[in-house]
Order: sequence, then structure tokens, then C-alpha cells
Amino acid sequence: MYRFGLLLVLMFVFACDDNSSSVLNKKPIVVDLQPFSDITSEQLKFIHQELHKIYPRILIRQPIDMPPAAYYKERNRYRADTILRFLRSRAREGHLIIALTNKDISHTKGAVKDYGIMGLGLCPGNACVASSFRVSKEDHWSQFFKVAIHELGHTQGLPHCPVKICFMRDAKGKNPTDEEKEFCSKCKAHLIARGWAL
Repeated sequence: MYRFGLLLVLMFVFACDDNSSSVLNKKPIVVDLQPFSDITSEQLKFIHQELHKIYPRILIRQPIDMPPAAYYKERNRYRADTILRFLRSRAREGHLIIALTNKDISHTKGAVKDYGIMGLGLCPGNACVASSFRVSKEDHWSQFFKVAIHELGHTQGLPHCPVKICFMRDAKGKNPTDEEKEFCSKCKAHLIARGWAL
């Protein structure tokens, strides 16, 4: 049975959703890059180029609107858990979806009903979403990519990592993306075993 066990990384940064009943394919999967309609062609091109450097099996889907059910009117945000359910319903066998948006996204953290985040991913699973809403304007492109690669790492079963420079670092309430440089050796080996070109 599908269950959400959210592992919060930080108020502004990343989150991982535990979906331990999900089974990853043994053969290499295809990553479907799904832009929501607010994403610019420049953003999409950049994220695609950067992801393609380390994972060759990427397809770009046509832009779509945010699912109306995800809208949280009280805070003018979109619920990331609802977005993930929507994405899972669109995932094809042997594929996973990473959605990109510039909209503010959130989820529930303990007693906090609506907690702003930068990304959420099933861990492991076939869907994740990355938002640029909270990335730095000065380093928008790099930080947005790091949010995306972090959430993709979760879909591949990677937990948060204690290594300071690793993309899978647990941010612990801060935004450490400028300190993140690559996957650490352990996380890298995990992804290489799944077909990533690292």
C-alpha cells in the first residue's frame, strides 16, 4: 500500500517522501523531464543539459499546468504531496518523472500544516518535483539544478548524506547548495550501479 513518510530536510530546501513499498527497476530507467507551464524554455534547456551530462536517458515532456487539486489558497502555494500523486498517475512503466516549477511548494511537517520546501521526492519511487521559488537569484541556475539532482537521488533510493559537499546532504534548516559540489563516493557508487554516468 502506498504510504507517505516524509523526511524533511529543511524549511527552504529539500524533502524526501518514503515510499518503501516501491520497487525500482533493475534495468536503467528513463527520466521524464516534466516542466510545468511556468517554467521558461531557458530553465528547461539548462536543467536538461546538466542532467544529460550524468544520465543519458532523458525525455522532455510537453509543459502542463499545475494540477488544480494541489493549490493551497490560504498561502498561494501548491502542495507537493498532491503534485507527487498527480505525477505518479502519469508515470509510465520503466520511467520516472521529475517535474520542474517556479511556483512555491509545500507539505506538512509535524504540527506545521503548510511548510515551504524546494523539492520533494519519493524515496525510492518514480516521481519528484523541484521548485526554483526559494533558490538564490544570484546563483539561480546552479542551485535549481542541485535541487533537481537531489530529488532525483531520492527516487533512486538515496537517503540524506552526512558528507558536506554531496548533493544528497541534509541541509538541516539552511541552504547549503553553494557548498555542494558532487555526489560523494558512496552515493556515486549507488547511482553508477543504476546506470548513471558519474
